[in-house]
Amino acid sequence: MTTLGIIGGLGPMATVVFLKKIIDMTEAGTDQEHISMNIAHYPCIPDRTKYMLGESGDNPVPALVCLGNKLADEGTDAIAIPCVTAHFFMDELSQNIRIPIIDGVELTGQYLKEMGCKSVGLLGTDGTIRTGFLQRKIEEAGIECHTPSDECQKLVMKLIYDNVKAGRPVDKEAFTRVSEEMHAKGAEVIVLGCTELSVIADGWLPSGRYLDMLDVLARACVLRFGKLRPEYGSIEITKKES
Repeated sequence: MTTLGIIGGLGPMATVVFLKKIIDMTEAGTDQEHISMNIAHYPCIPDRTKYMLGESGDNPVPALVCLGNKLADEGTDAIAIPCVTAHFFMDELSQNIRIPIIDGVELTGQYLKEMGCKSVGLLGTDGTIRTGFLQRKIEEAGIECHTPSDECQKLVMKLIYDNVKAGRPVDKEAFTRVSEEMHAKGAEVIVLGCTELSVIADGWLPSGRYLDMLDVLARACVLRFGKLRPEYGSIEITKKES
């Protein structure tokens, strides 16, 4: 039996949504046909964005490495981290954790290329957007990237921190405004590059075409550890105007 390890809690609700996606995507008729998972749920890991932007000296990497190697010691075969911002540290984590890490950023670039996508809008934390690590990976796949204006980026951070992480209702007007700006810039697809945005997408999205990076990561985990339901061969989301 092989086991998927998950470093979770970054944030807590995103981990819950990620687990549900894996279960929903798995072709299984019995409990025993589902994927075995070893879940390390540690919301106490320091804030990734604040450290990346120099707003905090509390480095999240040692805690992530410790958890990764703890999962390895417990017989885990590979790790997924349902936090896009944490992928900024992928090189350092891969060098110090003894088992493979499934790279959601790399996989997103590959999937967009397979879709034939030419232009995307990227939504993520300030850490993801300002450092540009996700944008560079997608541009390496030959895809043009658009990011929000300063004003709309503030709305994205409000959605992530003041709504989802704080357990408050989603500001639908703010999300719609950000989405409309991405469409106006020429984005064919809006990439949900933060797992808190995946939490929102689990229940509602404004009109448009989206790719949820949590879907990309969950699909990769199922393909590696289980059997994928046929309907998840394609995972982009299209929302029509109501």
